[in-house]
Amino acid sequence: MQMRHFHLRPVPPARVRVFAASDLHITLGFLGAVQESDARKAWDQIEKVASFRQVQGSFSGVEPLGHPRKPSALAAMVETGRDALSEMIAEARAPLLRAAGAREDSRPPLPHVTLARIQRRARAEERREALRWARSIDLRGVTFAAAAVALYTWSENRQERLFQIVERYELDG
Repeated sequence: MQMRHFHLRPVPPARVRVFAASDLHITLGFLGAVQESDARKAWDQIEKVASFRQVQGSFSGVEPLGHPRKPSALAAMVETGRDALSEMIAEARAPLLRAAGAREDSRPPLPHVTLARIQRRARAEERREALRWARSIDLRGVTFAAAAVALYTWSENRQERLFQIVERYELDG
């Protein structure tokens, strides 16, 4: 689900890549390295797989995700709106992954917005600094509106932004 109206401060430390505002989203289902034709098969099901609706929400804080000793993602965890988003992810993920021929994901839904990634080549001290930075991000009063579902792919110019939207479906209020 695509996010709107969200900006991140303070400045990140070395070896942390902050996502562009246009890259911020809540993932319904990660298709992985599927062919574009398979991703479009999943997209063709988007109106049938879940009862999508707009969600207004807020965040509880920033948490590291990935391997417990070497987290790779720094994510804003959804607080307000969590139940509604969890329901939509639970309803949509399996049919979308199946339609794309992607690997099944049996983990419980975890509504979050990845704000930044710690680079793989980060040393231990750089990782610790990244985690300190993430804990310093104050999300009190930050809200979001999930108002669309989008199909993303990698951006052609990954220096500017990581992703680009291929298709977009606006949600009713």
